[in-house]
Amino acid sequence: MNVLVTGAAGYIGSILTEKLIQEGSSVIALDNLAQGHREAVAPEAMFVQAELADSEKLEQIFRRYQISSVMHLAAESLVGESMTDPGRYFHNNVICSINLLDTMLKYGVHKIVFSSSAAVYGEPKKVPIGEGDPVIPVNTYGESKLMFERILHWYWCAYKLNFIALRYFNAAGASGCFGEDHNPETHLIPNALKVALGQRDYVPILGTDYPTKDGSCVRDYIHVLDIAKAHLLALKQLERGGSNKTYNLGNGEGYSVLEVISTIRKVTGADIPIVVQPRRPGDPPVLVASSKLAKSEIGWRPEYPALESIVESAWQWQKEHPHGYGNKLVSTKRTTSGVKETDFK
Repeated sequence: MNVLVTGAAGYIGSILTEKLIQEGSSVIALDNLAQGHREAVAPEAMFVQAELADSEKLEQIFRRYQISSVMHLAAESLVGESMTDPGRYFHNNVICSINLLDTMLKYGVHKIVFSSSAAVYGEPKKVPIGEGDPVIPVNTYGESKLMFERILHWYWCAYKLNFIALRYFNAAGASGCFGEDHNPETHLIPNALKVALGQRDYVPILGTDYPTKDGSCVRDYIHVLDIAKAHLLALKQLERGGSNKTYNLGNGEGYSVLEVISTIRKVTGADIPIVVQPRRPGDPPVLVASSKLAKSEIGWRPEYPALESIVESAWQWQKEHPHGYGNKLVSTKRTTSGVKETDFK
């Protein structure tokens, strides 16, 4: 089975590629490397540097590799940036994604797993959030994900393009080989680990006056390995004939920002200074997604739900890669020598 993974050099895409290969799939790893890292692509994958807007190169990929299914993770994903440059987000997350769908149809590929986001829900009226709850995005990023979900539905109606969309909040943790390395880094856990490594002075806490158990925001954290597993299960569901479905992925309970900091202190043994800052506009007190439907229909259950396990895996990777994939002094458990790469002319 030849699986095309878009965004394969990114955080989740790299680990999904790794797991697909372990399951016996042949992976064509596509990424434009604007945010991803060449070193994050498993050496067994066939790497192609390309833009989803490049129809000619996409067609070359589908012709050459006889793609059977697609895992679509490529996207712009910074919420703040999406509000100042919405055109970029609609172009890359929607228009370029339509180009991918049209190429799939042209070459007879009718199975796609889409990495969506629980940001489609906006500020929920209740938690945990269910798939049937109102979808009212409060930022361009969430709106772009919801737009593409709706496009998938209509492509299913008109063209029988089979899809499953996965909505989740905060991916965290690492595999043995690959981890989280963003620039800029906006996520709580890797930023706090940078403090433990002495690369940052403190962690900003945006508000401690929310109506939660300790005053800080509560969020759903899911191990990136569990997210990768959900993608694999979704693909198997498509192969069994399931389609036109959307699933939330959640741990069932959330962790507050202060709980995350406390856990990181415990795991690293480091003092993690915090600086309390004003609330960020639009941040709901609690965001937790229900995964009951994913559990009942595709058999997904988190294998690593404990926050401590998530942090421990992230900490191990950060210690081995203190400067992320740009660190040339620390060897990884898997080398990128011999990585296959295609350069279409």
